[in-house]
Amino acid sequence: MTDVMVTGAGVVAPNGLSPGDYWASVLKGRSGISPAPRTGQDGPPCPLSGRADAFVAKEHLPARLLPQTDVMTRYALFAADRALEESGAGRDAPLDMGVITASASGGFDFGQRELQNLWSEGPDHVSAYMSFAWFYAVNTGQISIRNDLRGPVGVLVAEQAGGLDAVAHARRKVTAGARLMVAGGMDSSLCPYGMAAQVRSGRLSTGEDPATAYLPFDRRARGHVPGEGGAMFTLEADRPDARGYGRIAGYGASFDPPPGSGRPSTLVRAVETALDDAGVAPGEVAMVVADAAAVPELDAAEAEALAAVFGPRGVPVTAPKTLTGRLYSGAGPLDLLTALLALRDGVVPPTANVTDADPELPVDLVTGAPRPAHGTAALVVARGFGGFNSAMVVRA
Repeated sequence: MTDVMVTGAGVVAPNGLSPGDYWASVLKGRSGISPAPRTGQDGPPCPLSGRADAFVAKEHLPARLLPQTDVMTRYALFAADRALEESGAGRDAPLDMGVITASASGGFDFGQRELQNLWSEGPDHVSAYMSFAWFYAVNTGQISIRNDLRGPVGVLVAEQAGGLDAVAHARRKVTAGARLMVAGGMDSSLCPYGMAAQVRSGRLSTGEDPATAYLPFDRRARGHVPGEGGAMFTLEADRPDARGYGRIAGYGASFDPPPGSGRPSTLVRAVETALDDAGVAPGEVAMVVADAAAVPELDAAEAEALAAVFGPRGVPVTAPKTLTGRLYSGAGPLDLLTALLALRDGVVPPTANVTDADPELPVDLVTGAPRPAHGTAALVVARGFGGFNSAMVVRA
């Protein structure tokens, strides 16, 4: 499949509200993880979270949109606005321009508030916007309406893998003739309702120190810290006047067998498919931005999959999400941006806070300080709860 240009990007992350600010935070090790607000008598189920507290919706969006949007949708609208602005693309062909987004949980914060209104005040106090503000597809709809993008639309729901899936589907639309696609993922599910769903996964860290709570590939790994945010991109075919961040070159996806089946993860297949799609040999890959579950058995499976493709410790691996928490559908797109900026600057950013990498894992984890990048491509890996695997290759 033909490479597609990334001509614009917008970011909402716990440690930055623009690509430049986020990238500076990654290189400097500036964390956006902090103690989670108390939500009840017993405190939050996870002591820490990565929150985009610097984002003030009324400073970036029209007042009329605020009553009808969940937090995640406000983030998505802001990021899409920035990506479209950066792209510099004209809007004279709205039927050839579309939106595909991903969401892992929908608008839980909005939904919780309206359910509270229902039970405490009665049906007359439930917002009419509840009919759509909680829905997984609402980000796609609101971005489309706000920017008059009337072409292909869609939404992917595959937890953390979904963000890569959305970009991949948008890439297909561009190669099929769409002039421009807005694509990415955005999530915010840190309210009590949202956290209750996440706790059931059994993968949340109970650590109370931001420097030690989320430690993928570390001997002290004990789960991840949840976060909010993500990234949105504009994808286009070659345009002579576009500078761009780089190119989406390859994609692969697979689905793991059910737990207890005795069959191994199929992550290797997703990675090999992405490399084949891009026409990239393993030796051309400068770095891997890892899924980084920080659950020992999941870290081991990812490390073994990478070793099967690249050889044991055969490629530098990084996981900057230790500074933000796992952003669910927003994680993959933010990792894509990390990979594109890393290729641009010729550096592999470090995995913050990991100081006791598990020597049993066959992974060359970059820690401590950035490392020079040698190669023309980067691989991003994302795995979603329930067995979803996605992999994407980008070029400078």
